[in-house]
Amino acid sequence: MVRNVCLALKRLLPIFVVFPGHKPVRAIKEEFHRIAGRILRTIKQRVRELQLQKNKQLLLTLMASSQQPLQHVTEAWIHQPLDHFSRQDVNTFAQRFFVNEAYWQRPDGPVFLFIGGEGPIFEFDVLAGHHVDMAEERGALLVALEHRFYGDSINPDGLKTENLADLSSQQALTDLAVFHQHISQSFNLSHRNTWISFGGSYSGALSAWFRGKFPNLVYGAVASSAPVKAKLDFSAYNNIVGLGLTNEAIGGSEKCLAKVREAFAAVEAALVGGNVSQVAKDFGCCQIPKDHYDQVELMQNLADIVMGTVQYNEEGVLMSINELCGVMTNASEKYEEEMEAYNRLIKLSQIYRSSSEESGLDISHEKTVKDLMDTSIHSGRRAERQWIYQTCTEFGFYETCEDASCPFSGMVTLQTQTKLCTMVFGVSQHSLPARIAFTNNYYGGDNPHTHRVLYVNGGVDPWKELSVVQDRTEEGEEAQTVFIKDTAHCADMASRRFTDRCSLRKARQEIEKHVARWLETAAGEKMKKITV
Repeated sequence: MVRNVCLALKRLLPIFVVFPGHKPVRAIKEEFHRIAGRILRTIKQRVRELQLQKNKQLLLTLMASSQQPLQHVTEAWIHQPLDHFSRQDVNTFAQRFFVNEAYWQRPDGPVFLFIGGEGPIFEFDVLAGHHVDMAEERGALLVALEHRFYGDSINPDGLKTENLADLSSQQALTDLAVFHQHISQSFNLSHRNTWISFGGSYSGALSAWFRGKFPNLVYGAVASSAPVKAKLDFSAYNNIVGLGLTNEAIGGSEKCLAKVREAFAAVEAALVGGNVSQVAKDFGCCQIPKDHYDQVELMQNLADIVMGTVQYNEEGVLMSINELCGVMTNASEKYEEEMEAYNRLIKLSQIYRSSSEESGLDISHEKTVKDLMDTSIHSGRRAERQWIYQTCTEFGFYETCEDASCPFSGMVTLQTQTKLCTMVFGVSQHSLPARIAFTNNYYGGDNPHTHRVLYVNGGVDPWKELSVVQDRTEEGEEAQTVFIKDTAHCADMASRRFTDRCSLRKARQEIEKHVARWLETAAGEKMKKITV
């Protein structure tokens, strides 16, 4: 038994996964560390890795009790058109998906669709998570589809700029529609099988949009922390991070925010004052900033540490807001008064480097651009180039700091971020407003007029600003939002834990009630059709 468990877990390790017909892939984490100045995305990936680790532990428990969840999971591929909207383009790509039949009550049980976002999917996406808990209770077939151009669902030349033209949310939604047909045919499904979609963050937006654009295919959708409104200058992100640092219910304080502001002002003053070499030494930089752009990379790196802490508060990665504010305000730790806040920020960066096993902060802007322009697929796990392309062509989402309420450095501007669109992809900065306006017109922004879509958001999560947080329902209609006052990004998507806050437990119960009601309503509608 122990040997079998170890072999099963070896299959699922995200760092050493080998799939049939594919070369072994290197560590996911490595790819995210290659992009200088992108600590926030590295933290996001570490959250994902931690979730996978917890799920492996859960799998061990199940297998030790003689359950064999893996035997019900299948990995497969579907060939999709590269361009669904061109009859002349006959090129295709292979798209990966997973199916878990363990809980399915044949033949009429529902189908729970987990939608992949800007990264690879894993077998765990149909083995663990709140949607899997509900699938077990509702007898659902579980399926997960990887997003085109991410993970292993990309052609060898897919990262070339001319080929990225086929990477868009509209193409991704049509992939889902084709996949729906493929699963329906493969499992002999009919109108009796009710589909519910699930996703978080970008894939949460896709879940909402799939229901909005293909209401005949998916009966209801759960959209967790879903930024359904595209936004060029997302300055509100950092404003909400600042508010999170003052939230006393989760360990913040006004003093904490003041110290963070003071620290960033001190670093910027030191850079402007010419003490570049000393700043680089103090913060463990891999290079001495050679120009303004390197300095911006440094300031973004430092801001990312705080931003990531707030966005993923209490997820067990890096530190919590309570711990960060402890570092910034702890009176028992004495520093030279004139440089107190500056030195406390140094300690924060040391904690980050220690926890991430990074030898230093890579602040080379030249390296950032070089890495983003690399079109080779080293491991099938790259994501930064693709995601930045989507921000340039569809979404924006640039977390700027030009607003006076931003607690970080005003050096991080819209101009410094959007110039990558032109440098890397040849996308004009002037075209961005029209591209983002199109996205909002196409999907409806944060007023999407969707029915049976449940928008779930955390009160600490900065992305709530671009989601739907207030019900716009008529009297007597079902609520379409769940707001979790003191949780962060996508917290509701994990399986139930004993350590969950009371508000998070209640939120999951609300989600379960909505899903149960949808399935009951769908069953009732089908019965009416039969009797008519």
